[in-house]
Amino acid sequence: MRKKSCFLPAALGGERMEFDSRVGKLSAYVAGNGPPLLLIHSINAVASAAEVRPLYEHYSAHRTVVALDLPGYGYSERIDREYSPRLMTDALHAMVDRIRTRIAAGPLDALALSLSAEFLARAASEAPTAFRSLAFVSPTGLSGARPLRGSTGSTRALPGAHALLRGFGLGRVLFRLLTRPAVIRYFLRRTWGRAQIDERLRRYSVLTARQPGAEYAPLYFLTGGLFSRDIDRLYEQLTHPVWMCHGTRGDFAEYRQESLVRSRSNWRFSVFASGALPFFELPGQFTTAYDDFLAEQPVRAEAGPSALRRSSLRFAADRSDRPSPGVHELQDQRRQNQLHR
Repeated sequence: MRKKSCFLPAALGGERMEFDSRVGKLSAYVAGNGPPLLLIHSINAVASAAEVRPLYEHYSAHRTVVALDLPGYGYSERIDREYSPRLMTDALHAMVDRIRTRIAAGPLDALALSLSAEFLARAASEAPTAFRSLAFVSPTGLSGARPLRGSTGSTRALPGAHALLRGFGLGRVLFRLLTRPAVIRYFLRRTWGRAQIDERLRRYSVLTARQPGAEYAPLYFLTGGLFSRDIDRLYEQLTHPVWMCHGTRGDFAEYRQESLVRSRSNWRFSVFASGALPFFELPGQFTTAYDDFLAEQPVRAEAGPSALRRSSLRFAADRSDRPSPGVHELQDQRRQNQLHR
């Protein structure tokens, strides 16, 4: 039996925009004015743009902040297809192209959580001039016993695992078990490394798991298909300024392969007395450290008069990108307060 779907409110404030891309329909939240900052949520069974809420709200005071729903999550298309590092990287390329044509043409700053740091590293290696700086929060790929220097584009997919789960219907059962409210709380506690978690994020995680097609992307995550076997080579080859940070508690605190990049002059490092998402627990310390890193970077060129326009005007200009103008937004505004109470 399928899990009953329920209404999904907006994960964040500001404007939610949709557009067609080479990887299907993508959705993103936009707020603020100023130089663009792209925020990318993690990958897990219940991932969403709600994971970047503290950063989105903080930086929209003086920047144009864009928080993308990756394919298979949020309001982006959740269809039955292969979900791979290639697909996720192409989604980032599409989002960056959108930002550079609608907001500012110059290189932008981007921050990614956990596994999405791998997609951001690949996107930056393929389109180096599109990015001014990269920030990786609790990135994957640096915690194993051995470096990951596989062939280009190879993944860590378990042979036959995804086909087995889909072929016998086990995947849907497994997904339902992993997205029970009590199990979601359990994994968030492991992420935080303590019993106290962000309850707004937990509530949203429960809702996003109940959407049609919610299991498709997570099953590729669970069977290893979204993890890159060549990621350490990519990390080592990056020439952009990179800020890597992580916490000291929970499941994402050990980085045995950090030495691969520790000595590189373009990398900076911060460690916080927190779980894997330090900006929820220590927002002031996190943003100060990130701001210090950004201050070291060359000042980007002014984007011109269009940069002063409100983001909603910029993105709403092409109404063909939004098949039902205003419908989602009106529903979100009326009903998202119920989630946040």
